[in-house]
Amino acid sequence: MKTKEGFTSDKFQRTLDEFPGGDAARGTPAASARDERPEGELLEESTQGYLRHPLLRPDRVRAYPFQVAIARTALANDTLTVLPTGLGKTVIAALVAAERLRCGRGKVLFLAPTRPLVQQHARSFSGWFARLSRATFTGSVGSPQREGAFDPADVIFATPQLVINDLTQGRYSLKDVALVIFDEAHRAVGQYAYVKIAAIYRTQRSSDGRVLGLTASPGGKGPKIDEVLGHLGITRVEARSREDEDVAGYVQSIETQHLKVRLPAELEEIRQGLREAAHESMVRLQRMGFLRNKPLRVTGVKDLVNTRAMIMARPGPMGRKFGAMYRLMLAMHFYHAGELLETQGISPLLDYIERLRVKAKPGKADKAFLTRPIVQKAIEVGKRHLAEPGRASHPKLPELVGVIQETLAEKPAAKVLVFAQFRDTVRSVVSELARHGIAAKRFVGQATRSEEDRGMNQKEQGQVLEEFRSGGFPVLVASSVAEEGIDIPNVDLVVFFEALPSEIRTIQRMGRTGRSASGRVVILVAQGTRDEGYQRAERKREWAMKRHIRRFSKERAAAKGAGSDPA
Repeated sequence: MKTKEGFTSDKFQRTLDEFPGGDAARGTPAASARDERPEGELLEESTQGYLRHPLLRPDRVRAYPFQVAIARTALANDTLTVLPTGLGKTVIAALVAAERLRCGRGKVLFLAPTRPLVQQHARSFSGWFARLSRATFTGSVGSPQREGAFDPADVIFATPQLVINDLTQGRYSLKDVALVIFDEAHRAVGQYAYVKIAAIYRTQRSSDGRVLGLTASPGGKGPKIDEVLGHLGITRVEARSREDEDVAGYVQSIETQHLKVRLPAELEEIRQGLREAAHESMVRLQRMGFLRNKPLRVTGVKDLVNTRAMIMARPGPMGRKFGAMYRLMLAMHFYHAGELLETQGISPLLDYIERLRVKAKPGKADKAFLTRPIVQKAIEVGKRHLAEPGRASHPKLPELVGVIQETLAEKPAAKVLVFAQFRDTVRSVVSELARHGIAAKRFVGQATRSEEDRGMNQKEQGQVLEEFRSGGFPVLVASSVAEEGIDIPNVDLVVFFEALPSEIRTIQRMGRTGRSASGRVVILVAQGTRDEGYQRAERKREWAMKRHIRRFSKERAAAKGAGSDPA
């Protein structure tokens, strides 16, 4: 009978999702493709750039020399592959998987952090492989079906949370797995499921089992990269950038532009008042013994969040902690309000204030924030500002509209992806584009915050993406949910509504363009605001990431050559 995810089930609960040409009843199709040639040798055989391989469809997998070189390394070593989004990390995974299967090493487990990304990889392999059986494990597939499907499958595509639960329950083991692929491998930190799966695999794998990590950006700090490598047991790092000699000839160019704007005087006055109010609350916290590790002018939201744990960790009764928590919540309100005004606009700020006003059970700090003179002034000035004809919520909006209009005038069928940090801004952008006759749709996560800000379930997300792919509308306005783990087609223009301090998220966003054709990235920056600080921080972290990756790559390659294992 048919079940979810396209599985077929029989009385033994054998659930397989087969590729064309596969026949589970006669054993795994990959087994019949085995030959005695050394592992990796077939990666050299190509016709006009398309790999010739007994497991791959003819003229389907175009493998560039740098991809083949990385794949050959990954066949011999546990490897972290670092490539910007769009440079074919999945192709490398397919090359390594094909050779592991051809040589009869065992099955392949391909892990990805989200269900859409799991399905995307399964579809890619389905289009590339001619002889293979697969199983797809996501949250919609019941445990008996998973248990029955694991053993006969050549490749299992799965979310890590589901796999670690199955391994804990003893539904199957990893002893016959010859290759585990960790997509978005930078997540292998802390308590994330990748860490636990890698630890189990180390105890169950055969002597020639392999780990392949895939990421566009492992992080800008050496200790963070070390943590990822240590958790996955990685012994080699293979990194490439678009500028590297062996890559440059095979990638499309990406033009990056920073458009700078200034806040109008009346909004600048509100911004300054919110900064002073936040500073006042942080000074009070300093007097209580907190926020003393750095100057207040560079204290950020992470410092405030960490202060909460420090307050709660202090010895003594809860009653003595209320004062510090009150000041902290006030500081966070003012800090967030200032960031919204600076980088997003007056409409998102007013939306934030309104949510606090109608909150079912407001706290003492919520009430104090709403009654402060600067907040009342922000409401008055903001409403007056928005009521004036032709005045935008933020000066970024006219620039955004102009850039999109210019793109669509040059190429009417162009696809544009706009990223915004906050969902209030997503709504503002969609409304502003509609006001100028530009069709746009929002793309946000599943959580519903209010009637005006409803979440989108996976079915709704899939429908919007499919309509965007097919040209149903030109502009997709997305929150951070679209940065990773979503199958978004190549776009002509990517717009950042704000600068980001994170090198990982910046690289993920930029990788949505410049795949099959030249692309363009525009980053909107409000001068004299946190946008500029975030921009500097991101550049510094991206530079540090590249430096650390080069160092790790050289060190581990040298250690391998010397016959030692640094891991």
